[in-house]
This record gives sequence, C-alpha cells and structure tokens, in this order.
Amino acid sequence: MLAADHGGRLCLLDWRLDGRAERNLRRLEKRLGARAWEGSTPLLGGLARQLDEYFAGARKALEIPFETHGTEFQQRVWRALPTIPRGQTVSYRRLAAMTGNERAARAVAAANAANVLSMIIPCHRVISADGSPGGYAGGMNAKRLLLRLEGVRIR
Repeated sequence: MLAADHGGRLCLLDWRLDGRAERNLRRLEKRLGARAWEGSTPLLGGLARQLDEYFAGARKALEIPFETHGTEFQQRVWRALPTIPRGQTVSYRRLAAMTGNERAARAVAAANAANVLSMIIPCHRVISADGSPGGYAGGMNAKRLLLRLEGVRIR
C-alpha cells in the first residue's frame, strides 16, 4: 500500500496494484498543489501500527484523521460507506439509494472505485446485486481478505 500525509491528515491509503496508487498520488499532488516525498511522519507511523493490528485481528477499525478530495457526488458516496456496519455488505444499487438516487448504481460504482482511502472508507463492503464480490481497487484477493476479517463470506 501507499500512504500519504497532508498536514497531519491521511489523504491517500491505496493499493499498489497496476500503478493505481502512484497515479492517484500524482492526482492528489496536482489537486493539493503539493509535492510528495518519501519518508515517515507521526501519522504514518501510527497508521502502520494500526494496520498491523488490523490485519492481526486485534483492531476492528483504523482511527486516523483523514481528508478526502473528490467531487460532491463522490464525497456523498464516501460519506455513506462508513454507515455500512462492519461484517455486512450492500449492493451498489442499495448504496445508490443510500445516497439519494437508487438509479445511480453505475455512478456509485465509479465513485467507489475512486476512493483512495479504501481501508479507512470501507468500499470493500459493496458487492454486486447477485451476491458476487464485484470489483475492488486492491484486487479480489484483498477484498476477500478484508471481508473475511469482518466475518463475511462471499462467492
């Protein structure tokens, strides 16, 4: 994973798969007018400890200050995602309804895919209407792992 701290708030925690995280980092640099550099900060050190605890099963959620950068629609979708209880899933259509427009399932799926804080804003809890896992920026193995850590079994 690639993580970025912007003024003491996490602005990127993305899966390093097919260059995705690096592309999202460049977009954030442009949007924020900032330049990334490699190193550690107190926030990132705390994040690393929390991630270790989370994957060891000793932590149920990451508690890190964060900020999001996206369109108003994306922000609305991202605000709805944490309301999905741990250990439960919803369909893209249900998530669309939660954001006020059940016909916007495809747009919700695109906003879900644009989430660069997927371990903080739990987009892995969204699955296809037929119960199949759907997509995930970190790949299907990561999605299945995150759901399994929450006690969810999917096809």
